[in-house]
Amino acid sequence: MEENGSEGKAVKYYRLSEVEERNSFKSTWIIINHKVYDVTKFLEEHPGGEEVLREQAGGDATENFEDVGHSTDAREMAKSMLIGELHPDDRHKIAKPPESLVTTCHESTSWWSNWLIPALAAVIVTMMYRMYTAEEE
Repeated sequence: MEENGSEGKAVKYYRLSEVEERNSFKSTWIIINHKVYDVTKFLEEHPGGEEVLREQAGGDATENFEDVGHSTDAREMAKSMLIGELHPDDRHKIAKPPESLVTTCHESTSWWSNWLIPALAAVIVTMMYRMYTAEEE
């Protein structure tokens, strides 16, 4: 753990290895947006159940936290559990490449794989259905 003074406040930095070790009922830490939270005392109170926090214990919970769409109250409550930040040298270890809709829209797929294949599948299913219902008559 290292400390860095900024604007009179000392920020505690934790190494990723330190956070990873906090993965038990005695001590449960998670990382959200490079900030380290001690959620040990909150396990039993968590509205989504303690299992949700236990699954993320010792690691990066940013994606899951954001996906749930926590309320403003929940974000305020989280501030009371903030104990420090992930050391800048370790942030790349949990960083995921940002997803961009632009890259997914401009992939090298052509129109036929997006439209023709599903259309052909629909035609085949329709023909099979008609053949099946024709045999019953």
